[in-house]
Amino acid sequence: MRKGFLTFAAVGLLATGSMAACGDNGGSSDQAGGSNDKKPKIGVILPDSKSSARWEGADRKFLEDAFKAANVDYDIQNAQGDKTQFQTIADQMITNGVTALMIVNLDSGTGKAVLDKAKSQGVATIDYDRLTLGGSAQYYVSFDNEAVGKLQGEGLSKCLTDKGVKNPAIAYLNGSPTDNNATLFKNGYDSVLKPKFDSKEYTKVADDSVPDWDNAQAATIFEQQLTKAGGKIDGVLAANDGLGNAAISVLKKNKLNGKVPVTGQDATVQGLQNILAGDQCMTVYKAIKKEADAAAELAIAVAKGDKKDTGQTVKDPEGNRDVPAVLLEPKAIYKDNVKDVVADGFVTKDELCTGNYAKLCAAAGIS
Repeated sequence: MRKGFLTFAAVGLLATGSMAACGDNGGSSDQAGGSNDKKPKIGVILPDSKSSARWEGADRKFLEDAFKAANVDYDIQNAQGDKTQFQTIADQMITNGVTALMIVNLDSGTGKAVLDKAKSQGVATIDYDRLTLGGSAQYYVSFDNEAVGKLQGEGLSKCLTDKGVKNPAIAYLNGSPTDNNATLFKNGYDSVLKPKFDSKEYTKVADDSVPDWDNAQAATIFEQQLTKAGGKIDGVLAANDGLGNAAISVLKKNKLNGKVPVTGQDATVQGLQNILAGDQCMTVYKAIKKEADAAAELAIAVAKGDKKDTGQTVKDPEGNRDVPAVLLEPKAIYKDNVKDVVADGFVTKDELCTGNYAKLCAAAGIS
């Protein structure tokens, strides 16, 4: 990835220049794929509601709000983890006249087929959050995912140091092998932890990917990891909060929760509650509203036939091309700054501070 993060304020630069021409200039088929000859309409395909609470709980809402505010037609659907349904939804959207299609792929093969068909029909295309390897998306909007993984690796190391653990045994619960983001996360945390493994400061005792980010499978995999390690796992690099909670459920059964640092990602209510309770050491907060707003702004422009200069690119190694990109900056969250996620409006105090968590919230300065 080319570095030089865009802050959200910088994302507003997308609006300069060609955005001003949206109403008057006729878009041609050689622009961003959309055309002013057709009424702008945006299609969005979300991947599932199982792997993370974010897709339905955050992304859908923020995208809807942005499209409504801009008074553009839109259709947001969720493929619920079904690759056939993913393609069916895309076909329906293209038939129904979308001028821009934004997808979160289930895997690169399915994503590529959908993107290629949309392109052949003159529809502008955007990869949202996950890059489709070998695909033809004209733009990519996400976070710097290697930076996410680096924060996770640094977080696990910090939590182990805080606990005074010497020569810790580490287990990896990686994301889905079909998700390029999971590869990037792993690149990030490997950049921090591999030198520690090489120097024998840390020992890696398990390194497994979780198909489809499935939390139930993650619990089974982690239970097997713990058994194989003879119950001696001192830290868990879990790639998101769902996988982290799966590991925590197993640690609880073995009365090890709170003793073994566990990472996460997405700053879900469950993940934040686990942090407040001391069962999870950290998560990575990705300001999804900023990501959704940036993607919506881009989608609205290209749906009207405009071409945008994002000022950044990411490399698609399979397609051997540089994809114009908007990359946002992630943030590490520990117990002492959980309040930042609430202050940002990503989760509410009412959601987070229920029941036994009320006292924990008060102790963490959440008011």
